[in-house]
Amino acid sequence: MNLPRAFEEKMKGLLKEEFQEYIDCYEEPRYYGLRVNTGKITVPEFQKICPFEIRPVPWIPNGFYYDGETVSPAKHPYYYAGLFYLQEPSAMTPASRLPVEPGDKVLDLCAAPGGKATELGAKLTGEGLLVANDISSSRAKGLLKNIEVFGIGNVLVSCEEPGKLAGFFPEYFDKILIDAPCSGEGMFRKDKKMVRAWEEHGPEFFSNIQRNLICQAAGMLKPGGMLLYSTCTFDSRENEQIIAHLLKEDPRFEILSIEPYEGFAPGMPEQAEEGPEELSRTVRIFPHRMKGEGHYLALLHKRDEKAGEELIDHAPSHTFTKTSAGRKERVPEELTEFWKHISRPLRPDRLEIRGDKIYEMPEGLPDLKGLRFLRTGLLLGELKKNRFEPSQALAMTLGKDSCDACIDLSCEDERVVRYLKGETLDVEDLAGGQAGGWYLVCVDGFPLGWGKVSRGILKNKYLPGWRICG
Repeated sequence: MNLPRAFEEKMKGLLKEEFQEYIDCYEEPRYYGLRVNTGKITVPEFQKICPFEIRPVPWIPNGFYYDGETVSPAKHPYYYAGLFYLQEPSAMTPASRLPVEPGDKVLDLCAAPGGKATELGAKLTGEGLLVANDISSSRAKGLLKNIEVFGIGNVLVSCEEPGKLAGFFPEYFDKILIDAPCSGEGMFRKDKKMVRAWEEHGPEFFSNIQRNLICQAAGMLKPGGMLLYSTCTFDSRENEQIIAHLLKEDPRFEILSIEPYEGFAPGMPEQAEEGPEELSRTVRIFPHRMKGEGHYLALLHKRDEKAGEELIDHAPSHTFTKTSAGRKERVPEELTEFWKHISRPLRPDRLEIRGDKIYEMPEGLPDLKGLRFLRTGLLLGELKKNRFEPSQALAMTLGKDSCDACIDLSCEDERVVRYLKGETLDVEDLAGGQAGGWYLVCVDGFPLGWGKVSRGILKNKYLPGWRICG
């Protein structure tokens, strides 16, 4: 592979005697990975049912390699059921090393397409809040889909400038992840187009963006909270120097050690002018040392200068069902009637009605007036002509045992693919003797979406935008 001369010279300076090993790794094939959605299935359970060969990624508890030349996991029904996410192995590391706990308020600042946001959301196990932001509304739409496929409902998906976002969430989040836009040097082997992009916009261009991003994010982190900064590049101007810049701008921050792995290389304090020795606690991932592409990670802690004092959360919470105009309103009978068949508790104090749509809202959201967003909370469904129609997003948060009316198909059943294409199905063998109405359609016990049954025929309600084409 022909690499830019300036890039090669820089890498010689970074790697010294390891440089040739690095160059040699370009002759090796790229690695393909998938990450198990532990919000839906345990790792051992997934290993038992996975229909193709996988090998563990040794530093990611729920990460696996697969042979991308011979199998297509994205075509399997389990992918549509949200049991796994396809992700380059090294790119799994940032979300793995940010210690998110259920109940945390978490921000993924540059979240599209959702590889890291879906892992952060799975770690929350339905408690707390995930704010997944991307400045591009088109990219945020893909992000929203991936979050909904994963069955994550305690979410705000926004498409806002980070600086404006900071005005809505001052010192609000317990954990923040910044997978910053970067020059992409670590992905040259995986995607040769990144070389041309690097020649058009190199490290200096991105370092200016990154300095602003990390300082804006710092203002949204609670005292005592943690921030993980990552890139997929090697240039110190985008890595160690960005961390040194934050430490200089806000002395409350300190660098924490990252859960180790034998292939990790330490950060390089010498690459940051007047950078502290603690920069060696940051992590560099080089593709000649590990079975993955290049990455950089830094885990930071914001010291609480008021430790011991009672911290009061002044953010307003949603404590009653309300319309978009803020008026109290009873829970619609149509929703109550539908919910009789759902074992998951309905939380009237968390419901919000906007037009004909009903949402279950996360707790503790501030006033979002003026913020650009695609979704707040879980869309439960819509009120249409005095009836309730459940949403695709709701289906993906449920399980086979949480809905009275369920059609569970084996992944070998040809009706699964037909359902995913949006076709009408004959389900007389599964629902012929049961009452008609809404049914949760599952594959091997994992939800895919809704269908409406009448006389043994299922009218397909799988979301049109998610359907298999062709």
